[in-house]
Amino acid sequence: MSWASWTTAGVYTGRGGVLTVEAGCVTGEMTVHTTWADNEARVAVQYSGASDWFTMSGSPVPCASEEESRDLHDAVVAAVREGNGATVPTLPVPPV
Repeated sequence: MSWASWTTAGVYTGRGGVLTVEAGCVTGEMTVHTTWADNEARVAVQYSGASDWFTMSGSPVPCASEEESRDLHDAVVAAVREGNGATVPTLPVPPV
């Protein structure tokens, strides 16, 4: 089984924040965490320095590779910075 994870701390949400499953919309300084395993990426956010994690709306998502999950994490961080009730973005499907 392959797995990978990425964490980016100190991400400030844009106006309108991030939409989560457990807490609704959250705003402020966040830590973003993505875990990839079994061809699925799970994304969570937490207030920086807090202990509770919240599932970002739209998570989990299908994710075919470790590289794709890293790209997804980068896209999630960008979405959090943009705000507007950010959810996990969908990545373009590469041509077959």
